[in-house]
Amino acid sequence: MTTTPPTGTVADAQKDNWLDRFAPDWLKPYGRLARWDRPIGFYLLFWPCAWGVGLAALAQPQFGFGFWAVALMFVGAILMRGAGCTFNDIVDRDIDMQVARTRSRPIPSGQVTAREALYFLIAQALLASVVLFQFNRFTVWAGVASLGLVAIYPFMKRVTWWPQFFLGLAFSWGAIVGWTSQTGGLGWAPVLLYAGTILWVIGYDTIYALQDIEDDALVGVKSTARLFGANVRPAVAVLYSGAFVLWNGAAVAAGGGSVFAVLSLVAAGLMAWQLWTLDADVPKNPYDRFYNNHYVGIVLTLAFLADWVW
Repeated sequence: MTTTPPTGTVADAQKDNWLDRFAPDWLKPYGRLARWDRPIGFYLLFWPCAWGVGLAALAQPQFGFGFWAVALMFVGAILMRGAGCTFNDIVDRDIDMQVARTRSRPIPSGQVTAREALYFLIAQALLASVVLFQFNRFTVWAGVASLGLVAIYPFMKRVTWWPQFFLGLAFSWGAIVGWTSQTGGLGWAPVLLYAGTILWVIGYDTIYALQDIEDDALVGVKSTARLFGANVRPAVAVLYSGAFVLWNGAAVAAGGGSVFAVLSLVAAGLMAWQLWTLDADVPKNPYDRFYNNHYVGIVLTLAFLADWVW
């Protein structure tokens, strides 16, 4: 079996991405570990943070929309997603070697060693902590609490058919962080937002996992894509529907009005399109439907912002 040369690209990265084109050769393997060549991951980690901030603006409109907090959380999402992916690649390096889509990643392809990846992980975590400490004490502790969820996720695919649920717990945590950064506490509204976002993450990562379903079966990796089998479309439809209902419940609980409800229908339409056009037998089809959730994130952020302005 051949491996990717040190300057080679990762199989599932977009061709001619900015990292491969402009970064110095010594930085490229580390950027690939952090998935800088695939920004969709930190977008999907970031959007729940923006939703939490937007939800807080509905609950306390006199304080406004926390644009500075959103900017800090965007930087934090890049760093924490990078740290999480680096940790995941360290843990999964043996599995990644056996899966066609992942064997070109930096560790299994020999671009970096596991020890070098660990040092990079620590550096990203330290920078993320600098961002986190810009917020109030409650939010700092909420951010620290998320580390446990990040740590256990890579192991779940070995022990449960629901690793996407544990990804949802971690990737949705930004909804809690965003809310607490503005309010300094919790409430039912952010809990509903968090629960709905967990369902959304399970849904979109199930679609993403369709890309690896054959290799996962050979290696013995579990996923909701394998669990649902031929029923992936209706199962994800239930998850997305639950997410939509809970998101709107969160907006109502925070004092939102009809503006959010109407604009959120655009997000519902995007998710419906994903399922209507999903075809796991067509190359890149599942990935494109997964990526479409970036636009779901944009739409809901604008819906929260518009409802606050109104």
